[in-house]
Amino acid sequence: MAAYLARRLAFSVFVLWGAVTIIFLVLRLVPGDPALLILGSDATPDQVAALRAQLGLDQPLLVQYSAYLADVARLDFGPSYRLSGDALGLVVERLPATAELAVVALSLSLLVGIPLGIVAALRVNTVADRFVSVFSLISQSTPSFWVGIVLILVLSRTFGLLPSAGTGSPAHMVLPAVTLALPFLAILVRLTRSGLLEVIHEGYVQTARAKGLTERVVIFPHAIRNALIPIVTVVGLQFGALLGGTVIVETVFSWPGVGRLLIDSISHRDYGVVQAAVLVIAAGFVLINLVVDVLYGYLDPRVRLAGRA
Repeated sequence: MAAYLARRLAFSVFVLWGAVTIIFLVLRLVPGDPALLILGSDATPDQVAALRAQLGLDQPLLVQYSAYLADVARLDFGPSYRLSGDALGLVVERLPATAELAVVALSLSLLVGIPLGIVAALRVNTVADRFVSVFSLISQSTPSFWVGIVLILVLSRTFGLLPSAGTGSPAHMVLPAVTLALPFLAILVRLTRSGLLEVIHEGYVQTARAKGLTERVVIFPHAIRNALIPIVTVVGLQFGALLGGTVIVETVFSWPGVGRLLIDSISHRDYGVVQAAVLVIAAGFVLINLVVDVLYGYLDPRVRLAGRA
């Protein structure tokens, strides 16, 4: 197990390096002068040149990259020139709002998606199965921003049932959490259904039935454990995707999280905040996947034993 964890940790470090490198290159390849955007169109050439020197933008790209990696290793992303504060501190300040939204959306997906998938698998080719399948297909195919706008128009503007933007009460959480949860809920429904249908015909399940065990005991302790193996993997991957997906949802609902901060910072070329936000999101994604890998190895010993062959 120690060797398995060591391999996953090494891979995680490589992924983080790739993420910080990509964001470095993307920000510097986007057209426009960040110094001019920060100072405004009224700035003199001397002021622009001085700020470029202060930001290190007058140096060769390789020199900038070396300095950037050194700053990342120290978790020093510099100040935010738009919000007047430490870049990483601003991201960490917004992180609880994003994490809260992602956790609520994930919980909603698990509480609704897995039971619906079980119902569809146990009543295959019935009206209930077809209804659940159509619902999951529509939910997964519909863009999140469109769902969010429709929910705002119907539940907030038309009927006035829920607030359309901001935070401050549990009611503010409902619309963004539902919008964020729907695509993942659909994935869980289809994965649970297919996984359970695959294992309920296995020999060990038939043996459990032959022993006279009730169908509830056969399904949940026996069949559901093996059906959960791919679900655990997808939950981890999708939770990381939820952190990234909050970028759109937070913008639609004016939710004060990392995603909205990232979008605003990209439009203003606020290098420090963008780099800090991307690193925090990537680190969260990598950490979640590491936990999933450990759980996967626990649920299926063949995973951690494969590396010894």
